[in-house]
Amino acid sequence: MAILTQNQYDVIAKVFRQADTNETGSIDASLIPSLAGKILGPGIKENETQIIKFKTESREGTISFAEFLELISEVMALSTRWGSLSTKVDGYVGFDTLQDQIRKKNLKRGFEFNLMVVGESGLGKSTLVNTLFKSRISRQTCTPGPHEVPRTIEVNSVSHVVEEQGVRLKLTVTDTPGFGDQINNDKCWQPILDYVNDQFEQYLNEEVSIARKKIIPDTRVHACLYFIAPTGHCLRPIDIEFMKRLDSCVNIIPVIAKSDTLTVEEREAFKQRICEDIRYYGINIYPTAYASDEDEEAAKSDILSLIPFTVIGSDREVSVGGKKLLGRQSKWGFIEVENKKHCEFSQLRDMLIKTHMQDLRETTDKVHYENFRHARLQTTQGQSYLGESNI
Repeated sequence: MAILTQNQYDVIAKVFRQADTNETGSIDASLIPSLAGKILGPGIKENETQIIKFKTESREGTISFAEFLELISEVMALSTRWGSLSTKVDGYVGFDTLQDQIRKKNLKRGFEFNLMVVGESGLGKSTLVNTLFKSRISRQTCTPGPHEVPRTIEVNSVSHVVEEQGVRLKLTVTDTPGFGDQINNDKCWQPILDYVNDQFEQYLNEEVSIARKKIIPDTRVHACLYFIAPTGHCLRPIDIEFMKRLDSCVNIIPVIAKSDTLTVEEREAFKQRICEDIRYYGINIYPTAYASDEDEEAAKSDILSLIPFTVIGSDREVSVGGKKLLGRQSKWGFIEVENKKHCEFSQLRDMLIKTHMQDLRETTDKVHYENFRHARLQTTQGQSYLGESNI
């Protein structure tokens, strides 16, 4: 148990005495969550709440002050949100500049983001990725010279470094085999699953290596855009099976491709049926399955109302009213990619890049990779698990 200051001890003791109305030196165990919340404040996070609930459920009847003190100390060790137990400073110290220090260091090093696109051929996966980043980055390398656009027949990763206002991003786009294109689609998801797990395995090998690199290259897939054909009906059995195979190792973001082939009414009905299928079959999609606390859950509520995103991709600019806009010209009018009245491409890009890119990276690291790491090390328990030396 951590050593507490006199002030911290007094605060915890005061709350305990107020609950101990009969002055027996113990309180009902069911009071622990409310008392802990009173001490640590409203900012207590989900993982801290889970510890408190677990401790409460493991106890029956009453809890002594010593046990209560030990429990609060354990929660304090996991968080910097100490509420009324925080120590006030008498003047300016300067640690508020830590955010700027971290920002400068990260800007110097740059950032990494790895995006995978999955879906059947002909749904415009490469076009949408090019539209997202306003660059021709999918299916081509940075090597100068003419490039023939290949047919997607295997898992291919292409990396680019893009820069915007001094922020450098190493972007890796992984294109996948056309989904469901073969006569026999049995285990057609296996090459993609193997690729995702291989990236986890490489990262783990480097992590446990005796002479590991100062900065471990992160090739783990941070997000998977899953393209659904605009059939207007519901998810096909092969779609359901494929997403269920993927959801335990990657952040799935479902999108309805080429949504301009559907009317507004058909689009809304299709989205509703897909959401019902996702709930019914227990498919974990981002961000519903991984909201870690109430604040994040509230921030993601707007995204949930848009899933699956209805998108249109176009990397060609068309002149409309003297302005050049990304979109598609048809006989009955112009379909504008970035117009929120026409599709939800802008909301998808905002979520993927502006608001949740870091959360996607953290969820990959803290949830999917940790699950893989735990399972992998558990299977090698009792054996020496050391990655290859990189000397």
